[in-house]
Amino acid sequence: MSQEHTQQRSIDERDREVKSAKDNTCPECQGRVTRNSDSGEATCESCGLVFEDDPIDHGPEWRAFTSDERDEKSRVGAPTTQLMHDKGLSTTIGWQDKDAYGQAVSGRKRAQLQRLRTWDERFRTKDAHERNLKQAFGEISRMASALGLPESVRETAGVLYRRAVEDDLLPGRSIEGMSTASLYAAARQHGVPRPLTEFADVSRVEKVRIQRAYRFLSRELGLEIEPEDPARYLPQFASSLEVTDETERRSREILDVATSNAVHSGKNPAGLAAAALYAATHLTNEKLTQDVVSDVANVSQVTIRNRYQELLEVYGDRE
Repeated sequence: MSQEHTQQRSIDERDREVKSAKDNTCPECQGRVTRNSDSGEATCESCGLVFEDDPIDHGPEWRAFTSDERDEKSRVGAPTTQLMHDKGLSTTIGWQDKDAYGQAVSGRKRAQLQRLRTWDERFRTKDAHERNLKQAFGEISRMASALGLPESVRETAGVLYRRAVEDDLLPGRSIEGMSTASLYAAARQHGVPRPLTEFADVSRVEKVRIQRAYRFLSRELGLEIEPEDPARYLPQFASSLEVTDETERRSREILDVATSNAVHSGKNPAGLAAAALYAATHLTNEKLTQDVVSDVANVSQVTIRNRYQELLEVYGDRE
């Protein structure tokens, strides 16, 4: 039965592909049909045949010239998001004690509104599962704001944590540790890594517990995360240290040589990036101290000193 279902699905997919190809092919010259979003016309690129000159406009019937005017006229709610336990589908009683006309309500009505807000908050999180998600998503939003991570990373972290809850991975582990591990994994997936020590600084759990939670989450969810590239740390370190473009370019060359010689294998990528910048400043006569680079990169001076010597040896033997 499953084989017949699979065959039928493949037949339906081929039918859709054939129909899509016919819709995008001109019947006169077999040319390619393109659609102009500005004029709304569908024309052939080869012969210029017009297929649609008055299409249906599925947009709103009103016009707005400012963001405030657009928000006022819009009759739809906010888009769904993975950073809310109910994905943003529920309603919320506003905090302002005003009626529909913007007028302040009486004291009796204010007390009634406050009681309604309390019950509304209780009904939105009706069980332990939703209370868990609500607390975790609040932690993810707080830490992401402190680290300056983009919205896409926050959404991915919400998806990872929700998957962990659905797979029953939370028993025996703290909400803060798993939410921090989800955010760390999401940052690595989106190519905007931060040192683990930065996550530990904004989290309510220790670095060791975050490492354990991340390894467990990655293994159980089957996350395919590539090893971190040390060069991705260079822009943020270079910006914080205010080095020249020549120094950043030279440090990137040093890391490229080290990567091609497999020197980076098994080493902290943030430490390698910091050591490469430290080495590059000496080659360009900026000469930053190890103490300054250590504070910015959140790695020890011993790590910078050891990696600095290894990188210079490989870089000097590149010829």
